[in-house]
Amino acid sequence: MKNTTAVTKTLASKLSPVALAVAITLPSLSGQAFAQETEATEEQKFEAITVTATKRPQVIYEVPIALSAFDGDKLAAQGITDLTDVGKFVPNLNITGFSAGHTSSVNPFIRGIGLQDHLITTDPGVSVYVDGVYLGRQVGQNWSLNNIQRIEVLRGPQGTLYGRNSIGGAINIITKEPDQGDVTKVNTEFGTRERLKADVFVNHGLTDELAFNMNLAFNKRDGLGEFINVPNAEYDVGETEDISGRFSVKWEPSEDFRMVLTADANSGDGGLRPYTVLINEVGSARYFGGNNGLNQPLRNSDVIPDGYDRYDNATGTEAVTGVSNQAHGVSLTTEWDINMDYTVKVVASQRSSEYKAGLDDDGTIYSLDQFPERGEADQTSVELQLNGYLNAYTDFVAGLYYFNEEGKNRQGEDSSFDGGPNLLELDQETTSKAAYLNVRHDLTDDLSISGGLRYTQDEKEASANVFSALGTIFDANDWDELTWEVATNYTFENGMTGYATIQSGYQSGQYPARPFCLIGQFFAGGGFDDIDAAQAAVRANNCFTASDNITATNYEVGVKGRVNEHFDLSIAVFNTEFEDLPYQVSRVSESGFDTANLVVEQTSRGIEFDSTFSYENFSVMTSIGYMDVDVEEQAGFRPVAPLTPDLTLSVGPQYTFELDGGDSIRVRADYSYRAEMYGEPTSAPERMTELDSRELVNFDIAYTPADDAYTVALYGRNIFDERYDNARLNTGDYILQILSNDASEFGVRFSTEF
Repeated sequence: MKNTTAVTKTLASKLSPVALAVAITLPSLSGQAFAQETEATEEQKFEAITVTATKRPQVIYEVPIALSAFDGDKLAAQGITDLTDVGKFVPNLNITGFSAGHTSSVNPFIRGIGLQDHLITTDPGVSVYVDGVYLGRQVGQNWSLNNIQRIEVLRGPQGTLYGRNSIGGAINIITKEPDQGDVTKVNTEFGTRERLKADVFVNHGLTDELAFNMNLAFNKRDGLGEFINVPNAEYDVGETEDISGRFSVKWEPSEDFRMVLTADANSGDGGLRPYTVLINEVGSARYFGGNNGLNQPLRNSDVIPDGYDRYDNATGTEAVTGVSNQAHGVSLTTEWDINMDYTVKVVASQRSSEYKAGLDDDGTIYSLDQFPERGEADQTSVELQLNGYLNAYTDFVAGLYYFNEEGKNRQGEDSSFDGGPNLLELDQETTSKAAYLNVRHDLTDDLSISGGLRYTQDEKEASANVFSALGTIFDANDWDELTWEVATNYTFENGMTGYATIQSGYQSGQYPARPFCLIGQFFAGGGFDDIDAAQAAVRANNCFTASDNITATNYEVGVKGRVNEHFDLSIAVFNTEFEDLPYQVSRVSESGFDTANLVVEQTSRGIEFDSTFSYENFSVMTSIGYMDVDVEEQAGFRPVAPLTPDLTLSVGPQYTFELDGGDSIRVRADYSYRAEMYGEPTSAPERMTELDSRELVNFDIAYTPADDAYTVALYGRNIFDERYDNARLNTGDYILQILSNDASEFGVRFSTEF
């Protein structure tokens, strides 16, 4: 790990002068982990958020992992409207999205681990949960964060309590449970880019035992470009329109028993995500036929003709201009306090989702590489928990878990590759079962230890059809893994808490996302001259086989808590080692351009700071993360961690002016920085997949009258209109440059509660 001087030099070299000055002069490095109310007392200002990161309520200081938590009622003021925005304010977290060109996809990367793909045979390395229910798919996960109770971002492997596919970390979204309070909240936004957003939240107690709440939301935003060769396109490039609803009912017949039944649904439509194509930089893409004659080279001018910009799209394929996603689910959470020491909890859920998306990879009017796509997934999960106290010094949480998912992806008749027909049909069923136990014991009033184990069994049945003459290839596999964790917490005399943790995690084996190697095996085995022999050769030497488990071990130490009456702080230092991590990398060799599937070892190490400083009517929240990722070299080639900046920073100062008569004006600004990074796991050739650093600034100026009847605010998001890349992918013929859909926006926000 680099020493302090080296880290300081790195900070100075990466930040703009203004941002560096702000970072150095701030009295604290801050995060989002602490609730604050402007008119509260100093003691109330530092009331720590209670989180459920360990699947039992704990004050955030007591959790022996790096954790950021966001109060749901304060998200709008910070400019956070969806999960992508959360990624701007957490150290060593970067959230992007471009899966199949969909505007609602979410690709979180924590400490160098994530997933760029979205196909059913791939699993993410960072898990997302809503009220304890795991969301298996990435498309459609960019949740609207209206009327959310809390968001928790857990960094580092979470294999003991959260199981597979959390080797990078986990994101928990906790919604508001029904209670006996009668309240109605209305929130609206009107802004540039034709922003129209409205949501209504109602909570009502029906009887002493029964209560419900419901939320209805509509969100619309205009696009950034036009489909210049598809005049009948329904939506513009990057346009979004989404409607969602959620209904919960809580039955609590006694103090010892409660049930919460929740149903939710959303439907989103819009235009293809902004992207462009760089052809001249690679120079091997060619077009056969048409007005240009045979075997004519494509150029950048075919993608962006004169008079247009890179946010316009020159595709001639109407099927890829629009995207959509629909999802619905139901969950039932039951809790029973057996006695004062033990509680049983059951979380059961069923969810279904489907989407339509796709890319025209060449980005031109010519029908070369276009991949309209449809996908769907159905999942069922059940978790049984038992938690409580073994004695006055020992508490625990234990559980059994079951998860099943069936899904498919389809590219078919309207897809093409190199101007010819393309077929990709993937199906997969995943079944996962697990048992876990985590125990915490207080050795003294100041010192505690904890440890956990989780045993998981995974089964997958998958099939692929990429060539009609070959037919469908089937395969099945199973895996098991034991993950563990040991940790210790110590409370110092000043109330600060120090911790040390060793934790492991794993990601289950996966099948290839695009097994087009089956076609080569088919022809190597005889092809059409002997179909039976060719099919036998494929099955004997099948490239559609699953990988081994990915494992991770994290070593972490940290300090967190309240330094004094004005200053809260959290610091974490970590070193995470990954084994059998698959990397799909593009490279140029003597024989030309190819894509290699490498299985490597990776080490991620770094430091993270979160804290809050508050004095009278002023507060400032800052987070900073620095990380170094080392990927094992293979055959003279060293991959790089994709979408992983080595430096992340955010600063959020806020001041409240108290007016005569009790009215108030709150002024807030938020700055977010992400350093340079690579858009895919390779830096070659010639660093053409490198993404520039980006600096985003939001502001929010809110007026609230003395009676708190309403709040009206002027807001600005990305006020300097920073345009940045979400990713870059080198296909060998050209570079896909995935653009942000995050242009500047200014508007008015109004909220009231009655």
